[in-house]
Amino acid sequence: MVSVLLADDQPLIRAGLRVLLETEDGYAVAAEAADGAEAVHLTRETRPDVVLMDVRMPGTDGLAALSEITADPALSGTRVIVLTTFDLDEYVYRALRAGASGFLLKDTDPVTLLRAIDLVHAGEALLAPSVTRRLITEFARHGPAAPPATDRLAVLTGREREVLTLVGRGATNGEIAAELVISPATARTHVGRLLTKLDARDRVQLVVIAHETGLVGGRR
Repeated sequence: MVSVLLADDQPLIRAGLRVLLETEDGYAVAAEAADGAEAVHLTRETRPDVVLMDVRMPGTDGLAALSEITADPALSGTRVIVLTTFDLDEYVYRALRAGASGFLLKDTDPVTLLRAIDLVHAGEALLAPSVTRRLITEFARHGPAAPPATDRLAVLTGREREVLTLVGRGATNGEIAAELVISPATARTHVGRLLTKLDARDRVQLVVIAHETGLVGGRR
């Protein structure tokens, strides 16, 4: 059973998400929050597996709440999916750097939303297909200056750098396997080692690292 906390200032949206989750097997709604402060409080109280977090809420917004949740060692098992109305919300880059494990639009169909919850709960990450390529372009254009890649990536082997480059470009494990002529299982192993060596929370954080270090995006 995957427990999900709903954080959105619009009661109608929370109600719709609750109905979706409660009518599907394998999901339970841990709590509902109408703003960021309440989301943080209830996340600490209920320890959900996944938080569906709206960005724009009154008072403490979703980004501030996200940062508090991902910075709390006691909540290391909780994953946050950011939900937004805009496919290139100005806050998306900051959300991913703060530790969001996924990014989806509010008009995402139910099947895709449930799949996203499952993927994030399993330790994967998911970005809305309609924004992935443009979002990656935004990393290259607007990401902050970073130290030389060799400083942070010195712990990686040559093959691990290749895998990180492909992850940074948005490739799935299957696409990585095809590109490098390795098995999907080997691709997963390499991604797992990258998470450990780079102390990354999840796959989205690897995308951020690939761009911040200049490995992807021409900022070497």
